[in-house]
Amino acid sequence: MLGGLGNLPGLMKQAKAFQERMASLQQELASKRFECESGGGAVKAVVDGKGVLISVRIQPDAAADVELLEDMVTSAVRAANQKAHDAMRDTMSQLTGGINIPGLTDMLGTGGS
Repeated sequence: MLGGLGNLPGLMKQAKAFQERMASLQQELASKRFECESGGGAVKAVVDGKGVLISVRIQPDAAADVELLEDMVTSAVRAANQKAHDAMRDTMSQLTGGINIPGLTDMLGTGGS
């Protein structure tokens, strides 16, 4: 009568192990830092594994041209966020054996870019 549900305890155990591994990855990713720079190092941005901006460092001489400075900050932050997203995607690919599971990256708190 149960058909394919005969191994339900085994499936539940696998699901729990997957959930625990995913929670561990969330913590691991959140603790990582990704740094990028722009303007030849005039601006450096650091984000965590979830893409949250941690810091921005600006060389004093970069402040002379405000428009250029704004562009360099934007560029550095975007690049650092992309690094964080790529690391998360690679980690998820390893966890799932390369299978793309829609919404999984959102579950890790690092929405797609």
